[in-house]
Amino acid sequence: MLDIKTALLYTVAVGFLVFLCRAFPFLFLPSGKKGSGRAGVGGKTVKQKAFDRFLLLVEKTVPLAAMTVLAVNSIAVPVKENPTGGIPVLAASIFTLLVHLWRRNFLISILGGTVLYMVLERLLVW
Repeated sequence: MLDIKTALLYTVAVGFLVFLCRAFPFLFLPSGKKGSGRAGVGGKTVKQKAFDRFLLLVEKTVPLAAMTVLAVNSIAVPVKENPTGGIPVLAASIFTLLVHLWRRNFLISILGGTVLYMVLERLLVW
């Protein structure tokens, strides 16, 4: 059990780190203000246009990459630990994918997959 001073120190440190993560784009990335340099279309410099293209690429690829890593990890770990115990995970993942392809609704597909996983996990005792 932590004493009050240590808990307060940890809370302040984590709060500061969260603040820095939230403030990072505003503190360290270009603000898009017109400055010196060759101005391109729309008054942006060549560097700013390249940076904007980079941000668009990151904006499109990072969420997909993060979700792929999370999905693979959530399936691979239970299957690796106990191959027969991974059946509920695999079934719920496939169900989630199929429901999402059918309805194109994240809420329905995630809730449906979660409910199926919990039911299979409780009913199928491995």
